[in-house]
Amino acid sequence: MKHKTKLLADRFVSLLSQWEQVECVSLNEAADSDILDPYFAVILDVYHRAPVPSPAERSVLYGSDVAAFETSGQENKDRFLIGDLPVRLEFKSTEKIEELVSLADTRSEFLWLVKDSGTYGYYRLANGDTLFSRTGWIDGIKERLSHPGGDFWKQVRDAGQSKMEHYLSDLGAALIHDDDFHCLISSALFIKSACLNLFSINRCFEPSHRCYYKQVVKLPVLPESFKAQLDTFLSGNGLDRRYSLAQLIARGIIAL
Repeated sequence: MKHKTKLLADRFVSLLSQWEQVECVSLNEAADSDILDPYFAVILDVYHRAPVPSPAERSVLYGSDVAAFETSGQENKDRFLIGDLPVRLEFKSTEKIEELVSLADTRSEFLWLVKDSGTYGYYRLANGDTLFSRTGWIDGIKERLSHPGGDFWKQVRDAGQSKMEHYLSDLGAALIHDDDFHCLISSALFIKSACLNLFSINRCFEPSHRCYYKQVVKLPVLPESFKAQLDTFLSGNGLDRRYSLAQLIARGIIAL
């Protein structure tokens, strides 16, 4: 962790850990980038057992050097700047997290409830760097996510494959109609669902979109020539070529 990043993270952990309702504070991997990287941000997941102070109170508690403060419509995501460094704090109820994790380890028959949101929520729980833990609750959550129950991975793969096939069909339709706009949308959704399939085949939760490419090409189980096909697909060839590559990618994934 870079020195500036550590100082900033330590500052907010020191503040948040004083709130009795805060159970855990985790640091997102976006802070691993260089501070000059456009993807850089100090993102803290704050897990709490009872309501936290209001946004108006939080903006004062964060310090007088906070600039451009804003919160989400649900008042659970704060964004602001400290100097020129972006900071994001996301407040998450431990009760809701327990419900989410139960879908992965004991109630996988209800996994369809989160099928549209993918597995990124689990990724964030499993991979966040724990900076503060009041009781060890987060360690239990990470342990449960290390071996999801039932047919979790099969359900994730089945849902992802269905989407992949759907968007492949859309891409073919866009080709017939010479529809550049629909082609762009279908291409993006196709490649996202294809990668989600590969993460599930490898029993890995999906990362944030900015990390998709870097992580998917390093997975141990991939179709032959997948990276080369993906790179060519992303290089912006004509519609005919892109659709042909999408078909090859889809066939390779289905065969795994």
